[in-house]
Amino acid sequence: MIKKIELQNFRNFKKIIFEFSPKITVIVGPNASGKTNVLESLYLLSTGKSFKAKVEEEMIGYDEDICRVDGEASGAESEITNLGAVVTRGKIDIGAERPERVPRKKLLVNGVPRRMVDFAGNFRTVLFGPWDLDLVTESPSVRRRFLDTVLSQADREYRRSTLSYEKGLRQRNRVLWDMREGNIGPDRLLFWNQLIIKNGNYITEKREEFIDFVNSLEFEINGLKLNVSYDKSVISESRLEQYKEEEVSAATTLVGPHRDDFVFNKGERSLSSYGSRGEQRMGVLWLKIAELSFIEEKTSARPTLLLDDIFSELDEEHKKVVMDIAMKQQTIITSVDDEFAKELRKVERIELMG
Repeated sequence: MIKKIELQNFRNFKKIIFEFSPKITVIVGPNASGKTNVLESLYLLSTGKSFKAKVEEEMIGYDEDICRVDGEASGAESEITNLGAVVTRGKIDIGAERPERVPRKKLLVNGVPRRMVDFAGNFRTVLFGPWDLDLVTESPSVRRRFLDTVLSQADREYRRSTLSYEKGLRQRNRVLWDMREGNIGPDRLLFWNQLIIKNGNYITEKREEFIDFVNSLEFEINGLKLNVSYDKSVISESRLEQYKEEEVSAATTLVGPHRDDFVFNKGERSLSSYGSRGEQRMGVLWLKIAELSFIEEKTSARPTLLLDDIFSELDEEHKKVVMDIAMKQQTIITSVDDEFAKELRKVERIELMG
């Protein structure tokens, strides 16, 4: 649970402090007032990453060299954890035209610098916005990124395995390129094969566990019943051997969890191809409910729910479903209009000006 955050030179905020209710906080304001930027800062403290920036320095305010987000999070026993994220452009002007090189990002827990693998998981969130419809309709990379976000918050070993796998994959692809150019022999693949098989199998196992969990949840609206099928790319010595010639030719590893996908189904048909837009939204809502429940089951704590202007996309029945969910944990909602929240109790209201 997040108690408060302080933003400095973050997006459109020069310096500001926000405090949040342990129940529901509604952030109200016109478009371009910075509502989504507040959620982005919370997500940064949760995962160490942005959900909207193509390059992280986009989070830095115009004509500034550095931005900072600090927050106070409390756990189940009300113990306070101070979290911080500092983002730079890679250098800071120290005067006399002498820019000093600095790390582009620093993550801190109680003032101590931490690696990403140790930073994520101190404050857990589930983010739900209009763009999440991409989970149904867009490319497999969007769905793999979603799986990594969920599982990294619930499992430190998964975070470590994905980092190790990605590093091993880059090195293995480099070896494949050198093999194609005739610079080295196949023996150089052995170490990297073992590394990506070990970490890849752990990633696959945990992704499969989450997909099974999603399918175990009973969720039905207007007779709509959904399921998710996991299209996994198994990695093993025999499969790497099977595709060895093709991999050398392409200088790319062709099997493994970096090729995984999952598909939403409406009965036996793809929701992407045969579902209406409303049904697709419900598919995403179902997935977000599963994400909340899965993280709670694995960590014994309910994550904070971040809802970014989703009510304009939903009809009255679906709004009620979302608000019922919102009351089950700390929830922070952005909206251009807070009419939907006026009947709720214990709601904190933050108003941003345009």
